[in-house]
Amino acid sequence: MPDTDPSTAARARLPLREDLRGLEPYGAPQLVVPVVLNVNENPYPPSEAVVADVAAAAAEAARGLNRYPDREFRDLRADLAAYLRRESGVALEVEQVWAANGSNEVMLHLFQAFGGPGRTALSFAPTYSMYPEYARDTATAWVVGRREEDFSVDPEAAAAAIAEHAPSLVVLASPNNPTGTALPLDTVRAVLAAADAVPGGCVVVVDEAYGEFRREGTPSALELLAAHPNLAVTRTMSKAFGLAGARVGYLAAAPELVDALRIVRLPYHLSAVTQAVARAALRHTDELMAQVAGLRAERDATVAWLREQGWAAADSDANFVLFGVLEDRHAVWQALLDRGVLIREVGPEGWLRVSIGTPAEMARFRETLLDVTKGRPA
Repeated sequence: MPDTDPSTAARARLPLREDLRGLEPYGAPQLVVPVVLNVNENPYPPSEAVVADVAAAAAEAARGLNRYPDREFRDLRADLAAYLRRESGVALEVEQVWAANGSNEVMLHLFQAFGGPGRTALSFAPTYSMYPEYARDTATAWVVGRREEDFSVDPEAAAAAIAEHAPSLVVLASPNNPTGTALPLDTVRAVLAAADAVPGGCVVVVDEAYGEFRREGTPSALELLAAHPNLAVTRTMSKAFGLAGARVGYLAAAPELVDALRIVRLPYHLSAVTQAVARAALRHTDELMAQVAGLRAERDATVAWLREQGWAAADSDANFVLFGVLEDRHAVWQALLDRGVLIREVGPEGWLRVSIGTPAEMARFRETLLDVTKGRPA
């Protein structure tokens, strides 16, 4: 009898890429607990009116599932362009909008089109932990500069990093995950100016997955699109729209940049059902966006409360708050989980991130945090 499990031996013979050996798949814990505040979801489910419209749209799409979906999905792109014009005041043509299965796939398309062997992508840490994985998966070199103590990006330091590394892709999250930090447009302009000087060209991506949660008066990088054909602004329907389960992400950019993404996308990548669900949700923009103001208010109240208790809390333009500094953040995270509250152990050492939930969920978080830390920021 062999002393090795056959399945283990078979896996050992797979010609897995060397840079993937020993790695674990990305993913936050998916646990069944009373209060889930770890993945920045919208805590409010769609209303019965939205559910009915989505169900009817999906049923209509199902009648044609024997055929491939519209691979250009121009109707959805037109709806998204209309939404962005309303949300940010920026007029866009259908040819300037792209969509995919979540903003993750949109970002992967960008790395496939503009990254690759012999090319470099640049960002500024701490930031979204999937970015280096997009780079890894596309054999793109990954370089990070550092954010400032307040988690902002210094324009001069950013320009210097771009000049040093000559990346083909720069990724800026605004609001940033996990810190919630929004970037001033002057910082984005400085990055674009530096990118314009890169030999061979450089695409700048501003990831606005949490853009709808930005504080009043905070502009969107969409305002810079007309003057910068190498700029892409990504968004998602997962957060503000509460459509995380539908997996719909999109971007706005110059038509030439969108055309480049059409080259690398898989055939018929956006299903007919996904397109129908997204368009149905967009018909209910007013209702779905009505939740955003309440989540913003709860976020600001959470920041204020954490600071009143003596913790540090980063200014946030997203639907989450990064707080610390904890001597043993894992112990605090585990103690919260043991009491039925799941948040995220992410970001700089000593910090934790809590998504904004319903008022009842946030009250439970505050009560439990005080309980497990004995009311002390330690």
